[in-house]
This record gives sequence, C-alpha cells and structure tokens, in this order.
Amino acid sequence: MSEDPLKKLSDLASEAHTRIQQVHQHINPVVGVRRGMRDIGIPADAMTIDCLRTRRRIVLVLHDEDPGVLLYQFSTIDEDIGLDFQRMAMADVNVATLFSWMEDYFSDEAPDSPIH
Repeated sequence: MSEDPLKKLSDLASEAHTRIQQVHQHINPVVGVRRGMRDIGIPADAMTIDCLRTRRRIVLVLHDEDPGVLLYQFSTIDEDIGLDFQRMAMADVNVATLFSWMEDYFSDEAPDSPIH
C-alpha cells in the first residue's frame, strides 16, 4: 500500500520547516493542514504555509481526481485562494523543494509574483 500523500506532504513540510528555522530565524513559517474542502464536497486536502512577518502564503492542494500531482500557489494571507494553481508531480516534491519555496518567497526580497 502506498503512503498517504497528505502524510507524505506533511512530513516533507515539517522537515523543511525545521531546516528553514535553523538557517533563517526571521522566517517562522506556520504550517496548517486544512480538510475543510472535504466538508463542502470538494475531494481534496489543502495545506498552507504562512509567513506572518511578510503576510505571504504558499497553498498546496492534493486533489483526489488528480492523484500523484501537487497543485500549488503563491499568494498572501489576506487574499482569497485563486484558481491559478501550478502543477508538479508529487514524486518530484521533496524537502529541498519546500525549503526553497519558503526561503525564496518568504524572504524580504521576494518578488510579489514569484516565477517557479
């Protein structure tokens, strides 16, 4: 039986969170798993990684109808989640990917609209 994709993503995010705090104490990401989409009938799980200092957010979605794919979006805490998600094979997602996204997007020098 294959590993639960949400558990895998949570484990990767946890490790990336630990590493980012070791290198960048000023970046203190808050990781949240949100299952509310299922409550309203959308067969998907979401995770947010927030930086309270910069008010930036990374949204990660695992949709049941698109297995093996991570949908992701860079936004702000104050914005509603949009529909313009980028896609990446879950097999290509690792701690270094999430670390890089946090490091690049949550730094003070990050552009408003990152290109990844």
